[in-house]
Amino acid sequence: MSHYRASDSKKEHFRRYLEKAGVISNLTSVLVALYEQTEKPSNALEYIKENLGAAGQTAETAALQQEVTDLMQRCAKLAEENTELKTRLQHYEPISEDGATTD
Repeated sequence: MSHYRASDSKKEHFRRYLEKAGVISNLTSVLVALYEQTEKPSNALEYIKENLGAAGQTAETAALQQEVTDLMQRCAKLAEENTELKTRLQHYEPISEDGATTD
């Protein structure tokens, strides 16, 4: 009987750990969202995987995602500018087929 109580104690400790970490509330949110879907996804596990991260988003996560978006836009702008500058440079310094500039 004492083994049974020890097992319950471990389970209760683990449950409190999951609650403090926010795991239970996030899982509950995702499962409720799945339940409320009018058209259930064909792969429930994939739905949970995709939406579990979204349920636990923090302000830091959102800020990092915004930074990634901003950096991707900046990279695209710089790539476009680089292409334009290469074209302009080629007008003044034609490049031979082997990649060397012609003098």
